[in-house]
Amino acid sequence: MSRLFGTDGVRGLANRDITARLALQLAVAGSRVLARPENAPFGKRPVAIVGRDTRVSGEFLTAATSAGIASTGVDVQDVGVLPTPGIAHAVKATGAAFGVVLSASHNAMPDNGIKFFGQGGTKLTDAQEDEILDLLDAEWERPTGAGVGRIARYPAAADEFTEHLVRGLGETTDASPLSGLTVVVDCAHGAAAVVGPAALRQAGAEVIVTAAEPNGYNINDGVGSTHIENLRAAVVGQQADLGVAFDGDADRCLAVDSLGREVDGDQVMGILALGMKEAGTLADDTLVVTVMSNLGLRLAMEKRGIAIEETAVGDRYVLERMLKGGYSLGGEQSGHVLLLDHGTTGDGVQTALHLMHRMASSKRTLADLAAEVPKLPQVLINVKGVDKTAAGDDADVRAEVAAVEAELGETGRVLLRASGTEPVIRVMVEAATQEAAQSQAERLAAVVGERLAL
Repeated sequence: MSRLFGTDGVRGLANRDITARLALQLAVAGSRVLARPENAPFGKRPVAIVGRDTRVSGEFLTAATSAGIASTGVDVQDVGVLPTPGIAHAVKATGAAFGVVLSASHNAMPDNGIKFFGQGGTKLTDAQEDEILDLLDAEWERPTGAGVGRIARYPAAADEFTEHLVRGLGETTDASPLSGLTVVVDCAHGAAAVVGPAALRQAGAEVIVTAAEPNGYNINDGVGSTHIENLRAAVVGQQADLGVAFDGDADRCLAVDSLGREVDGDQVMGILALGMKEAGTLADDTLVVTVMSNLGLRLAMEKRGIAIEETAVGDRYVLERMLKGGYSLGGEQSGHVLLLDHGTTGDGVQTALHLMHRMASSKRTLADLAAEVPKLPQVLINVKGVDKTAAGDDADVRAEVAAVEAELGETGRVLLRASGTEPVIRVMVEAATQEAAQSQAERLAAVVGERLAL
């Protein structure tokens, strides 16, 4: 079988690619791998946490997943609709053997996905995923009678997660650390529709809520972190201090300042890194980013004595590097931010809380803070219909990359990256001006398209 898991679980068109049968099979196999006796409380049946985002297909996929898990003799606690990081938190807080999330994150409503968290609320390793795939169609001895698992609702999970998020701001002299700040919150009609506004209000902010009326069909539909144009207008129109936008499962967050200008994941990480360094909480004065993070972030961190660790694209790779090095902050340009002192995975609501806490404690505007992490112009061109495996082998392509890098010097950067799912090479160029970035990206894309055409 080809590898089913991508960088963030299994995704596809619900009821075509992601079927009830596949959900049940993955649930059975995952339970057999992740709910071994050593992962169960002494003398008790192992427990799994199951939750979802708001898309309609999550209802039947949750039923299939829960049935599969219970059939292996594992009890299921169904948290219902909850942000992905909330499900990870529930796994850790309850001591559950594992968790399953039914979500396709920022994808359109017709898609869905299946993602596992291991004990402690951490993402699975490649080896664990491969072990699950090996058991997908395997025969097994099924329990009967009292040996089968039970399925129950866990309605308190949302309130418990909200309290955990607010506690993460730490002890302050002010019971409302975000008081005085007005924020517009775009919930993407997704999993953060309740928890996101509730956590920000509990922390003292004045919250104006948009896109928080999920009906099963409108998740990510022109709203959320992939469509922030409406948020920009709302922030300016409401004269708010900032706006934050989550995606469908609320594991990412982007922001806009009071003038409606986007503050992306790179700038959010930079703002948090500088604040944590000042507070002495940035482990080893190091920030972990992916190869796609902007050169502006790298230069700003270098200027302030913060080291950069770089990984492949995907927050799972950021997490692996953070755990290996004992680092406390990392993430992606897209808005996945990992604060490992407070959670085990990217968390949009947590990110918004800590970003606003930085504003409140420093008494500075978001625009002022973001100015310390300027973005260099970045142009990305997808070159289609090419042999994506040959970019590093073609002498002409390598020579052209070297020539562009020499012309850009320390004020620019070049990255050629093969798509993981289609015959596409992504050509990314950063430069001191938009014109230079565009012209150099087009120059490289033309060479890649000519030399590597299929």
